[in-house]
Amino acid sequence: MTLRSAIYAGNVVHARHRPRKHSLRYRVFSLLLDLDELPLIDSTMRLFAHNRFSVFSFHEKDHGIGERGRLKAWCGERLFEANIDIAPDALRVEMLCYPRIFGYVFNPLTVYFCHDRADGDRLVAILYEVCNTFHERHTYIIPTPGADAETIRHSCEKEMYVSPFVPMDCTYDFRINPPNDDVRIAINERDTEGDLLFATFTGKRRPLTDVALAKCFLSHPLMTLKIMGAIHWEALILWIKGNPLYRHTAAPSRIASSVPAKTSQSWEA
Repeated sequence: MTLRSAIYAGNVVHARHRPRKHSLRYRVFSLLLDLDELPLIDSTMRLFAHNRFSVFSFHEKDHGIGERGRLKAWCGERLFEANIDIAPDALRVEMLCYPRIFGYVFNPLTVYFCHDRADGDRLVAILYEVCNTFHERHTYIIPTPGADAETIRHSCEKEMYVSPFVPMDCTYDFRINPPNDDVRIAINERDTEGDLLFATFTGKRRPLTDVALAKCFLSHPLMTLKIMGAIHWEALILWIKGNPLYRHTAAPSRIASSVPAKTSQSWEA
């Protein structure tokens, strides 16, 4: 059985530039899940489950609008918002995210790669689903008309509060190397004074199998719990260093999406 879905193991790196410099580096792994393959993976793997408990699992209620069985349809609706009309049977969606491990997960960023099978499986858009610890999530829908290039660059204005150490008046600059043998998701966040924070995930592809998942469990024990613990630990260090705090600004809606009015896009061969 050859799957498009895969494991990407690598590192998350953050570097804060000001007012007090701070950096971190953690070993992590993400799953690239082809939404059409989820029933097959669920039925053939022992360590992975779809919408039910297992050592590793993926639950649709953690993403989109949280409705079971409608995640791919939700992606299609988001594309329609961006004037991208794809027939349901032509839409193929791969999403890069952390899995639940023993039922727990927190995904600060989930990236959806949306393809049009009717147009040579072309990548037509990327959805950036950002979540915060206040149980709010916002998805930025950005087309990729030049997606045959190796590197995709997107920029958009920040719409949702994420961190108590980052102001709302910011811009995200995304630099994406879509999944292949490697994947790279890089985000530069800048405010009115310039670059503020850089974050990146780079990973190498591994086949999605029970053996590979078992190895990930041994090499990254309780990774998803550690991610939440690391968020709070790094926040404490930032506070001790004297970085300013910004109060939580509640999102108008707990779950929202937008096609950014102001975006920039570029591609690199």
